[in-house]
Amino acid sequence: MLDPMTKPDNPRVIVTRRLPAEIDARLADLFDSQLNPNDVPMTRDELKAAIADCDVLVPTVTDQIDREVIEAASPRLKLIANFGAGTDHIDVAAAHARGIIVTNTPGVLTEDTADFTMALILAVPRRLVEGDRLTRAGGFKGWTPTSLLGHRVRGKKLGIVGMGRIGQAVARRASAFGLSVHYHNRRPVSEPIEKELAATYWPDLDAMLAAVDIVSINCPKTPDTFHLINAERLSKMSPSSYIVNTSRGDVIDEAALAAALADGTIGGAGLDVYEQEPKVHSGLMGLQNVILAPHMGSATHESRREMGEKVLINIRAWMDHHKVPDRVLPPGSTFSKAS
Repeated sequence: MLDPMTKPDNPRVIVTRRLPAEIDARLADLFDSQLNPNDVPMTRDELKAAIADCDVLVPTVTDQIDREVIEAASPRLKLIANFGAGTDHIDVAAAHARGIIVTNTPGVLTEDTADFTMALILAVPRRLVEGDRLTRAGGFKGWTPTSLLGHRVRGKKLGIVGMGRIGQAVARRASAFGLSVHYHNRRPVSEPIEKELAATYWPDLDAMLAAVDIVSINCPKTPDTFHLINAERLSKMSPSSYIVNTSRGDVIDEAALAAALADGTIGGAGLDVYEQEPKVHSGLMGLQNVILAPHMGSATHESRREMGEKVLINIRAWMDHHKVPDRVLPPGSTFSKAS
């Protein structure tokens, strides 16, 4: 029987989605890899079969690796090397209890996601996508003084919910466009960072929502952030305010948001993530004052390549008996000797 502490010389690696061509090629060259060239998401049964037949699983955000799936794993599975920074789709505690290491790809998505967030912050108040739709439909009949009037962003107040790496990167961009930065977080950031960003901390989220013009959601998905933005909180915002979400879909109650956009409770929204992805709430689909992007905040060639490189590094570190650089642990856990 294979010693559970022994790493195979050529581990069986199953990849659930098609990754950038150069990453797939390196995975195939370095390991006994089963790739997904058709890029069709695995069914639940296929995930269970995969996790029972590999040493390393490389999933993505579209794969729900919950306790039931993890219980289907064979003893040989020792590493779940996630292609992505977020791991809320993986039951990390269940994996940890089975001695399975979970890794992610942090850091490499920050700048691209912040760029995209800033693009939505600019596009929603200026009604950019509305103008594009109008032109494509043949509705542009020439310039007029009152057509598609929006709001300038300079001089407005931006409220960032979640001042981690991405929130801070958004704050730096926002300052360059003349927005004053406000934020709500579980705790204030360090004084040097707060000073650098010229950011004002609001311990009370409700108070901040009532005071700012644009809200950017940049917090992680946790039990505490589920429907953090609900009907009651949306009602505290100004009718001329906007909300942008590039974090996780269920931080916002989509039904409540659709109602608030339809009745003028808030002025507009820019969404890149959704509660039941890829399904979008039907109440949002027919609204002109919301931009609906297909979860593309980090979709650059550079970030996808760097994500893949982190996956490769984590697998090689595990194979070489080194501590994996991007291990994710359940709250309150510590690294084991087998890491």
